[in-house]
Amino acid sequence: MSELNPQAGKYSRVLLKISGEALMGDQGYGLHPPTVSRIANEVKSVHDMGVEICMVIGGGNIFRGLQGSAQGMERATADYMGMLATVMNALGMQAALEQLGIHTRVISAIRMDEVAEPYIRRRAVRHLEKKRVCIFAAGTGNPYFTTDTAATLRANEMNCEAIFKGTKVDGVYDKDPKKHDDAKRYDTVTYDEVLQKHLGVMDASAIALARDNDLPIIVFSLDEPGGFRGILAGQGTYTRVHG
Repeated sequence: MSELNPQAGKYSRVLLKISGEALMGDQGYGLHPPTVSRIANEVKSVHDMGVEICMVIGGGNIFRGLQGSAQGMERATADYMGMLATVMNALGMQAALEQLGIHTRVISAIRMDEVAEPYIRRRAVRHLEKKRVCIFAAGTGNPYFTTDTAATLRANEMNCEAIFKGTKVDGVYDKDPKKHDDAKRYDTVTYDEVLQKHLGVMDASAIALARDNDLPIIVFSLDEPGGFRGILAGQGTYTRVHG
């Protein structure tokens, strides 16, 4: 893991992808303000290192399109509802970050000018250059695409050097470590291995898009205090998905 510079010189611009469920803490639904604040502090600690950060947050803590579809709802309608849930999460994270003094922009792929900026790539890049945190909401703006794919798309468009995927475990395992004591964690794994072994890092479309653009994915535990900053400082435990 020595490829990470102790001064975070390896990565000057990254995208942090987290699930909507990460925001609900021990609740079964919605946003848990102390949890949102804790994650915002993690983002601030990396922002303070001079790293430019953009974020994509899922919407599963409020509404998940696939579940709605499975229950008989038209898939496209269910997906649009899921996109709106991501906007709510983005606004919640924006509020938490701005309480910490971090200038933040919520940028939506679906126009809703009263609450978020429309997605314009050059404007978003300029925000990052001005050290503002950009939270990309509403997925790609299209149904049938997950927030994993949206995160990979935006990371490529913003010329990010890596996607940091915050999860509940400290990397990619060959099986669920919470169910199997003998689960083995990978230090590194290739995109093709993730697809062939169905390791569940991201959906296949996102992995293929990352592979085609040689965009590394760093999978780490968002529950580990200081974990995000630690990895950028060359410490911590994680799995690097690469070519």
